[in-house]
Amino acid sequence: MPRDHRLAKSVRVLLAEDQGMMRGALALLLGMEPDLDVVAQVGAGDQIVDAVLTHRPDVALLDIELPGMSGLDAAAELRTQAPDCRVLILTTFGRPGYLRRAMEAGAAGFLVKDGPVEELAAVIRRVLTGETVIDPALAAAALSAGPSPLTGRECDVLTASADGATVADVADRLGLSESTVRNYLSSAIGKTGTRNRTEALREARHQGWL
Repeated sequence: MPRDHRLAKSVRVLLAEDQGMMRGALALLLGMEPDLDVVAQVGAGDQIVDAVLTHRPDVALLDIELPGMSGLDAAAELRTQAPDCRVLILTTFGRPGYLRRAMEAGAAGFLVKDGPVEELAAVIRRVLTGETVIDPALAAAALSAGPSPLTGRECDVLTASADGATVADVADRLGLSESTVRNYLSSAIGKTGTRNRTEALREARHQGWL
């Protein structure tokens, strides 16, 4: 059978990756698999849901750090808007916190980007049979790291302060009092073992908690 021959029921794949060269290369390599068909490519997270609803892929392959919306947030939306679409998170950042959030969002798999494309193609086929596939090293790291110590509100306050916003700015954005914002920031700093909110934000992102 010729390499580029399409099977009667090819697996429809959507790619979400903000680096155009990587997205194009991955689409080309996956497209060489006789049973895979890349039906859509997007470069921003806020384009994912519309593209899935338009092209109806069987599998959505999502990066995490995307402009507009993270791949994790998009995965959570797809769980309700396109429940038949299986989501695979493919990322450079193998962080335990990201893995936990991906599973909570309903992702069927989580892989880092350093594997061969043949392995990725095999995983795409596996998740369509109902399997959940997780990078083994990352799974072990997630178990040893434990859950995020931050509450949802602490995460909200840290995220809202990411652009150098003042306490008053954060309070206004979240509809909280300034004293409440200070309390949440102080708690987040203590839980992350850091000295200030900038370090707390950096550590929370490094761990994949935000």
